[in-house]
Amino acid sequence: MAPRIDIINGPNLNLLGEREPEIYGRETLGDIEKACTALATRLGLGLHFFQSNHEGALVDAIQAARGQAAGIVINPAAYTHSSVAIPDALAAFEGPVIELHLSNVHRREAFRHHSHVSARADAVIMGCGAQGYELALMRMARLLGRG
Repeated sequence: MAPRIDIINGPNLNLLGEREPEIYGRETLGDIEKACTALATRLGLGLHFFQSNHEGALVDAIQAARGQAAGIVINPAAYTHSSVAIPDALAAFEGPVIELHLSNVHRREAFRHHSHVSARADAVIMGCGAQGYELALMRMARLLGRG
């Protein structure tokens, strides 16, 4: 059975393609999921894609990944800078974690420069737009010895 990767997306990512496309791009979350599904198949990975605007639902998704997923790719969005619960949940996950951001947060407002998630992440990918998701899957495959 192919190792499963959980891609977990935080608040407002359901509005990709509509919300501030000059920052986040024109691809929708559906477009990203479709591209990731195709790439995961080529890499021999299973994929579970999830999005919520609610911090607790993201924590629940991380906890549900324990014992089920080989790795987590997470775009915590605004919770990157404010949540302590999300990195606490990630600390209980035993596989690799990749933190992902569509934009380069260091070129944006100062409050976005600090991530509570980065200390747990095995890699951080930012500023690559929707392609960052594919880069994260390729890196995850390598971390799992599949690429």
